Amino acid sequence: MKDEANAKIEEEAIIAMLMMRAKALGEKNAKDALSYETEDEIEFSLAPPLVYYGQDEAGLQAWFDTWEGPIGGDVRDARLTVGEDVAFWSGLTRMTGTKTDGTAVDLWFRQTLGLVKRDGRWLVAHQHASVPFAMDGSGRALLDLKP
Repeated sequence: MKDEANAKIEEEAIIAMLMMRAKALGEKNAKDALSYETEDEIEFSLAPPLVYYGQDEAGLQAWFDTWEGPIGGDVRDARLTVGEDVAFWSGLTRMTGTKTDGTAVDLWFRQTLGLVKRDGRWLVAHQHASVPFAMDGSGRALLDLKP
């Protein structure tokens, strides 16, 4: 019974952290968003290059500055697996908003987060986001898929 109770506490702590991180991302606050990530994180983002190592507050804020107003979002099919000091989350993530050039964004993508518990805090240590691509030889990203 104690293990179940502890697992529930850890799960709730992770979900609370992810919600606060999502709020910071939506409000385009790079410093706050990065406070929920390890300094040595690895990220496989939708944007080039193939991999990012560590935090880049200036780069994240520069990307935020390409958005007019807040960045919206939604999650579907979320799954969380929690261990003693390691966890992973996966789901379909929606990003919505308007870019400063007036382009409306409504994009669903696949996301996986690797989390670690350090000094009693759950933090994102690994991020992977992707969209499917056409298997017809064109290599075209399929940005219009919806769950």
